[in-house]
Amino acid sequence: MPSTLPILRSRRERRLEKQKRNENRARGAILSGGLVLSLLLGVLIILGAFTYADVTHSLPSTEILPRLLNPPDGLLLQPTRVYDRTGLQRLVTFATSESPRRYIPISEQNAQHIPAELVKAVIAAADPGFEKHSGYSLEGLNNLNLHPTIAQKLINDLVLYNEPPSLTRAIRERLLAAQITAQYGRAQIVEWYLNSVDFGNHAYGIAAAAQLYFGKPADELTLAECAILAAVSETPALNPLDAPQVAIQRGRELLYVMQNLGLISPEQAAQSLQETPAFQTTRPTPPEVAPAFLNLLLAQIDSQIPRERVERGGIIVISTLDYDLQKNASCVTEVYAARLAGLPEPNQACDAARLLPSLPPAVTLADSSASAVILDPQTGQVLAMVGETVQGVETPLVSAHRPGSSMDAFVYLTGFTRGLSPATLMWDIPGGESIQNFDGEYHGAMRLRMALANDYQVPMEILKTQMGIENVTKIASSFGLDINNEATMLDLASAYGAFGAQGVKFGQYIHDDFSASTILRVEGADRGVMLDWSLPQAQTVVTPAMSYLIAHVLSDEPARWDTWGRQNALEIGRPAGVKPGQTSDGKDAWVIGFTPYVSVAAWTGLRGENDSITPRFPAVLWNALMRTASANQPADGWSAPQGITSMTVCDPSGMLPTRACPNLVTEVFLNGSEPTQADNLFREFAINRETGLLATVFTPPELIDTRVYMLIPEEAREWALSEGMDIPPTSYDAIQAPPVKPFANITAPKLFAEVDGRVLILGAATGDDFMYYRVQVGKGLNPQEWIQLGEDHFTPVDGGLLAEWDTTGLDGLYAIQLIVVRTDQRVDTAVIQVTVK
Repeated sequence: MPSTLPILRSRRERRLEKQKRNENRARGAILSGGLVLSLLLGVLIILGAFTYADVTHSLPSTEILPRLLNPPDGLLLQPTRVYDRTGLQRLVTFATSESPRRYIPISEQNAQHIPAELVKAVIAAADPGFEKHSGYSLEGLNNLNLHPTIAQKLINDLVLYNEPPSLTRAIRERLLAAQITAQYGRAQIVEWYLNSVDFGNHAYGIAAAAQLYFGKPADELTLAECAILAAVSETPALNPLDAPQVAIQRGRELLYVMQNLGLISPEQAAQSLQETPAFQTTRPTPPEVAPAFLNLLLAQIDSQIPRERVERGGIIVISTLDYDLQKNASCVTEVYAARLAGLPEPNQACDAARLLPSLPPAVTLADSSASAVILDPQTGQVLAMVGETVQGVETPLVSAHRPGSSMDAFVYLTGFTRGLSPATLMWDIPGGESIQNFDGEYHGAMRLRMALANDYQVPMEILKTQMGIENVTKIASSFGLDINNEATMLDLASAYGAFGAQGVKFGQYIHDDFSASTILRVEGADRGVMLDWSLPQAQTVVTPAMSYLIAHVLSDEPARWDTWGRQNALEIGRPAGVKPGQTSDGKDAWVIGFTPYVSVAAWTGLRGENDSITPRFPAVLWNALMRTASANQPADGWSAPQGITSMTVCDPSGMLPTRACPNLVTEVFLNGSEPTQADNLFREFAINRETGLLATVFTPPELIDTRVYMLIPEEAREWALSEGMDIPPTSYDAIQAPPVKPFANITAPKLFAEVDGRVLILGAATGDDFMYYRVQVGKGLNPQEWIQLGEDHFTPVDGGLLAEWDTTGLDGLYAIQLIVVRTDQRVDTAVIQVTVK
């Protein structure tokens, strides 16, 4: 037994030691876990602090709401107004009337107050838990467009309107909603809401809505009418003017909700459900001036300030519109459209309409429409815009249309970037069934200038293929154009205006695009500046030199006479670059033109199937608009910038003149692209006038005429013959051996002999009156150039060696000519033809 005690003691000690180790491990694990938890808690506290700082950073003060809404000086009590560029002529007021908005309190102690039934209806529609929460609800955090309480709606509409939707914004909205509820109380919240909420048709606040839809003060509204307006406040588009039956139905549905919430009794609900409210039918008067311009202005301002906030009130917009020019532009377009449709002209035609040239005779297009835009290319500001005018009536619509050939200038500009010039030779000849000119004709050889100025499609399409459509697309896109899609008047006027401004496009960045602008500045009713676009931004889209080339061609009046004739509608008595354009089906026609100070685009289109239209129609409108807009501007053109050279070239090859060139012109070039080779399009030919064949060295000189012919490429030969063009003959005169002269002849080589190497030329050059002789050779049947063999010889030769000819490196047909000069200045000649092997 004693021997077992140490064993048991040893086991117990080991067991206690193991238990102690486990306890130490557990204690260590607890300590480590506590440390990790402490660290995590610290991180969470830090993250929470950062999150709170991010949420509350620059949090607006709740004091802004009284400044916006409380009478008598609340900023939103003044409706938003838009003015012309002078700030004096009002264009539109976003309200149901011109007077300031009326603010109606909720307290029944006031003679005019918000009816209690309306408060209940709005609570039922917008915030059924209004009396129970603290101004906010966590509902909707997963839907950033949901604002579930009246206080949150106020904050969303009036305070955080300029912040994009995000979780941070949603939390900030709820923080501010809780603050204003605690600070101002529920009654004030609903009072502010009902005096600022949108009821549609620019009726902001219950006073405006009650008058607009029911023709009565707000405190005279019935329960049924209150329910309708409360429902409208949730969806302003479904209002009694635009959707009367839907408005009634939604009002009745809201009555049931109010009853279920205990806000009205069953008897009140039943009585109101029997009521059929009488709606007003008079709509707010739409803007009479520049409706299309105003639509564009609202779209542009929305890129910086939400449109809903702008229309809500308290804002002054100074636009870029030239009021007088806009009135004239609308009037001219209406008169033009009425004449085009064969309708009586408007009763109050303007003086500017007298500038309209005559339309093409005997044409009436009843289904036509027209529109136009005028902008300042030096600022990118829209001065006037006329919406699509149908049968003499202007609409607010400004649509994109197919540009057709109006974008062709950018094909030629691509060519200029690759070394071409306005003098470059182009061929307008048949080449494919799918390519035809608008006049159905082909015009042969021409300078690039003529192809662009006359809107010839065949050479343009050939050049587009040569340049590569991807390169043309890239060039056009730098001007804000997509050659594969439709374009608006503003797109084209702005793009061509850059040529008027020496390659610089002015405007503003709007919705991530660089565009002409309609806004100078936006101010709050307190005159605080909210947006300032009075200083334009600039983009250099092409070098001044290349811009000059385009402007020089498009302003060349004589260049377009082939198509337009003299004294046409594209001439306005001052330099102006003009680009007509049309679609192949004749349904869209354009004229876009520019000076250094004005860019005008005019469009006319057809909706019918049978008629077609050409640029001669919108040219009439463009002419009157451009002359009106330019009346007080200098009649300046464009001076050649650095990098431009002018020189005389042969027309139409654009190469250096030769004696054969029939027409010389002065052309403009980029430095380094000037021609260096002589013209090879025209050539002189020696023709036997009796046979009409090419003369040879054997043709009697007295029968030879020198004629100049254009060298027609083989692919155009058939077309040239069909057009009756003179083509040089390809056959030579029949060769007859000339009689042998005893004192001037060549006896070797023989006529038509084959020779090579060193050739000995034998014969006679003698006679009593001999002075000297020379021997020369020339290539071909009728050489145009001769090479003399050796010097003039002053010793007569009779049946001996006249000269030696080294034919090394030569081949083909050659003429050998002996010239004997007599003392009385008479000349005897002898000629043979040989073939050098």
